[in-house]
Amino acid sequence: MNPDDPINPTNGSSLPALGPYSDADFKRSIRSALRLVLIALAVGVPLVWWKLGWQSAALLAVGGLISGTGLFEWLRVMSALMERMDVSSGAPAGGRSATRVLLSFFLRLGVALALLYGSLKLLDGSVYALIGGLTLGVAALLIEGLRLVKSWAT
Repeated sequence: MNPDDPINPTNGSSLPALGPYSDADFKRSIRSALRLVLIALAVGVPLVWWKLGWQSAALLAVGGLISGTGLFEWLRVMSALMERMDVSSGAPAGGRSATRVLLSFFLRLGVALALLYGSLKLLDGSVYALIGGLTLGVAALLIEGLRLVKSWAT
């Protein structure tokens, strides 16, 4: 580190300060990641159907559905938590109940578990297709994170 580098006021280091990351940025990132999951499914399901059969394509779709709904639920949970934090700071009360959002989150987890069990029990397709579908959300978030870092670096 060069002693002449500017100091980052947030933590005192000479690394560049990252821009502010607002609630709107978070929502935009998650929505963009959801769109990437849908695009990957729209392209991947026909390819897997052609190459491995309809059962593997269905497993990919189930995995992608679980992954996409997971992203959507995290968007809802984090938005509700941010609204609760804003309420404690003096902002007007938000519309969503945190209890209702958390109950729907755990209900979605139960449905996802049932979908996983049912698809593995009834469909005789490639388990790798299911794993690929489940990892679509992580891959989409990774891509969105890299886009965000790139936008902060420029």
